[in-house]
Amino acid sequence: MLRFSRSAARDLLKAGVMAKFNPLLWPRLPAIWSYWIAGVAVAAALIVSRWPMLHLQSAPVSLFLCAVIMSAWFGGAWPGLFATALSALAFYYYFLPPIYSIGAKPEEIPRFAIFMVSALFVGLLTVAQRNATESLRHSRDELKVTVQELQRTNEVLQAASRERDRAAESLRRSEGYLAEAQRLAHMGSWAWRVEGKKALHLSDEWYRIYGFDPEKGPPAWDERVQCVHPEDRAKWTGEIDRAIAEASDYQMEFRILLPDGTLRYIQTVGHPVLDVSGNLVEFVGTSMDVTERRLGEESLRQTQADLARVSRVTTMGELTASLAHEVNQPIAAASTNANTCLRWLNNDPPNIEEARAAAMRIAKDAQRAGEIVNRVRQLFKKGTSQREFLDVNEIIREMIVLLRGEITRYNIFVGTELAAGLPQVMADRVQLQQVLMNLMINGIEAMKDVNGMGELAIRSQKTQAQEVVVSVTDSGVGLPAQQTEQIFNPFFTTKPHGTGMGLRISRSIIESHGGRLWAADNTPRGAIFYFTLPTNAETPE
Repeated sequence: MLRFSRSAARDLLKAGVMAKFNPLLWPRLPAIWSYWIAGVAVAAALIVSRWPMLHLQSAPVSLFLCAVIMSAWFGGAWPGLFATALSALAFYYYFLPPIYSIGAKPEEIPRFAIFMVSALFVGLLTVAQRNATESLRHSRDELKVTVQELQRTNEVLQAASRERDRAAESLRRSEGYLAEAQRLAHMGSWAWRVEGKKALHLSDEWYRIYGFDPEKGPPAWDERVQCVHPEDRAKWTGEIDRAIAEASDYQMEFRILLPDGTLRYIQTVGHPVLDVSGNLVEFVGTSMDVTERRLGEESLRQTQADLARVSRVTTMGELTASLAHEVNQPIAAASTNANTCLRWLNNDPPNIEEARAAAMRIAKDAQRAGEIVNRVRQLFKKGTSQREFLDVNEIIREMIVLLRGEITRYNIFVGTELAAGLPQVMADRVQLQQVLMNLMINGIEAMKDVNGMGELAIRSQKTQAQEVVVSVTDSGVGLPAQQTEQIFNPFFTTKPHGTGMGLRISRSIIESHGGRLWAADNTPRGAIFYFTLPTNAETPE
C-alpha cells in the first residue's frame, strides 16, 4: 500500500512538472495581456489571410476561428468575445463584398450570420474546454495533496500496533478525510436496520444532501419517505420492498424535495447485510447528489435540440424560393377554379353542377397548400422530441414533395424503391424529416454542377436484424478521397458556404433513435448514405 502511494505521488509530481512546460496548461493571463493577445491574434489572422502569396482571401474563416480559440483559451470568455468582435469587423470590412466598406450588405447577411454563430460557438466551446482543463488540473492538485496525506496516514497506521494512542489519532484523521472526500464527491453514507427501518448510521454529508439537521438526530423512516418527490415515492418504496423481499442489492435514481422547496436528484446504492444464519439484518449504502450532472445533461440535450433546429431553419431558408413555388401552384389553381366557378354561376341560368365541381377543386387546392405549409411549420417548430410509430415510406414521400422545387430546378430524376409492408418505427417525425432532408439536399447539391441529368435514388427495406434501412444514392461528385468518416465530424464541409453540422446532427439524431448512419462510394460515381432504425418500440432517448 505504501509503495503504491509513493508511486502515485511520483506520477502526480511528474504531471505537475510537465504542465509547467506545456503552454496549453499555463494559468490564464492577466486581463490586459489577454485582450492584447486577442488583438494581436486577430491582426495576425487578418495579415496572413490577406497575404497574396498564400491565396487565402477566399477562405479566411479558419484563421479568424483560430484567433478566437487562442483568445478564449488564454484569456477566457470576455477576451474571446473581444476577438470574435474584432474578427467579425475584419471579416465584414475586408472579405464581404463590397469590400472596404462598413455599409449595409444585405446579400451577405446569411454568410456573416453563419460566421458569427461559428465564431461564438467555437469561442464558447473553447472556454468550456479551458474550464474543464483547469478543473481537471485543480482535481489533480487536490488528488496530489490527498495522496500525500494518505501516504502519511499509512505511515501512522504502520506504527499503530505499537502505540494505541497514535492509532486512535490516525483513525480520527482518517474519518476526517473520509468526511471531506464525501463532501467533495457529494456522496453520503448510511446504514439502516430492516426491522423497524431505523437508521443506524447517517454521515454528515447525508444530512447535508437531504436537508436534515444532524443535531436533532436521525430522522424517522416516515420523514425520509416524505422528502421523496411525490411522483417518485411509489417507485422508491417499491424498490426498497423488492430489495427486502429478495435480500438483494438495489440501485435507483429519484428526486427529493427539501423543506425550502429545492429539488435534488439522488442516486442511491444499497447492499444487504446478512447474519451468520443468512437472514437479512440491515442495508448499507451511499446516496450521491447528482443534481448538477442531471441539469447538465438536460442542458446538453436542449443545446443539441436548439442546434438541430438552427440547422433546419438554415436549410429551409435556402429553400425559400422553392417552397414559395410549391405553395403558389395550388394557390394559382384555386384562383383559376374560383374564376371558373363565378363564370358558371353568372350563366343564365347558373350551371350549379359545374360550379360545384369547381368549388370542390378549390377545396382540394386549398388543402394541398395547407399540407405544404404544415410540413414547413413542423420543420421550423421548436419543442421537445415526440416519439410515435411512423411509416418510413410515408416520410420519404413527404420529403420528395417538399423538395420537388429543388429537384425540378436542377433537372434531377428521383427514383424510389420502397419495400411494401415495412414495420413501423418509433421515432420523432420532425427529426426523421430533418435527416432525410439533409441527405437529399446533399445529394442534390452534389449533382447540380454535373453534366446531364442527375439521379437521386431512395430505397427502403427490412433487414434480418429487424431493422429498417434507408439509403439515399446520388450520381454526383462523390465523397472526399480518404475522408469517408471525417464528413461526419463537426464543422467539416466541402461546400463553399456550408456549416459542416448537417451530417453531424443527422448522425446524432439517428443514434439517439438506436440506429446507425454511414456513407459509402457509389459506382461508378456519386455517394450512398445509409441509416438504420430499430423496429421495436423500446428505443433509447
